[in-house]
Amino acid sequence: MKIDERHLIQLAAVVKTGGVTEGAALLGLSQPAVSRTLSMLEARIGEPLFLKGRRPLQPTPLGRALADHGQTMLSASRKASDVVESFRAGRSGVVRVGGTPFFMDALIAGMIAEFQNLHPDVRIDQTYGYFPDLRAALNADQIDLAICPIDILDEGSGLEFQQILPGRNVVACRVTHPLLLKRRPQPAHLLDFPWVAPPPGSPLLTDLRSMLLSFGATEVKIRYSGGSLMSVVHYMKAADALTIMPHSVVFALRNEKSITALPVPIPHSERALGLLKRSDAPRTPAADHFARHIRTGFDNLKHLIKRHEQSVVWGA
Repeated sequence: MKIDERHLIQLAAVVKTGGVTEGAALLGLSQPAVSRTLSMLEARIGEPLFLKGRRPLQPTPLGRALADHGQTMLSASRKASDVVESFRAGRSGVVRVGGTPFFMDALIAGMIAEFQNLHPDVRIDQTYGYFPDLRAALNADQIDLAICPIDILDEGSGLEFQQILPGRNVVACRVTHPLLLKRRPQPAHLLDFPWVAPPPGSPLLTDLRSMLLSFGATEVKIRYSGGSLMSVVHYMKAADALTIMPHSVVFALRNEKSITALPVPIPHSERALGLLKRSDAPRTPAADHFARHIRTGFDNLKHLIKRHEQSVVWGA
């Protein structure tokens, strides 16, 4: 015998509330409609569902058993509705985000944690990459959002870019570096020390070579390369090596009191850190919600980063 699931749900509502009128109100139905359903259900199974003459209504053992099945369906339906509402509001779902390693480790990882403290039902799947890889991942629908520095998008790229922080590179060193003892360290002084190279593929590697070339260097003394942000930091804490880093990354490490920026003006490219996504990507509420969180986080950080920049006092 096949029983309509909607009939069991209505039975469950009546048993739960103790009355047909109340059960109908719980489901947003009319009292006559629910009464007809119960009559049809009793006729179909050939057994009474409620004890006669009892108020509030009391189910028979069979009525109780069927109502329990209906309650399970009703609860599942409510949970499904909650899932849909939570998804539409961006409070649940999966966000696939890719980004450049140093920015992700120094700045974005903490913001992801803050976001999930507010929205624990949103899962974040993070990957690393630089602009060419991230662009390919976006176009292949492997990620929803990229966080990376770029200079300009090609016309017709099909991508949208929202700037969240102007680009600015600095020369980073340990806080006890000998050059910090000089009153006015000059670019030429930097050539006396070895360097840590940014990861392969990073635009910082191109920036490093251009900077040293502008200082008159004919070769680069690379002593360490290919490390993660934390490995670079730990290496530099024990060495007099220098490296090039985005100022925002040095700012993010300020409380560790291990790495700082040399007050030496250096050339920097016109890149900016921002959020990148496909123009024609289907709307993902959780990804939109996460992007707003990142933008707000950087809006709150901008003045602190600027103040830190001014306190280091390097040239414009």
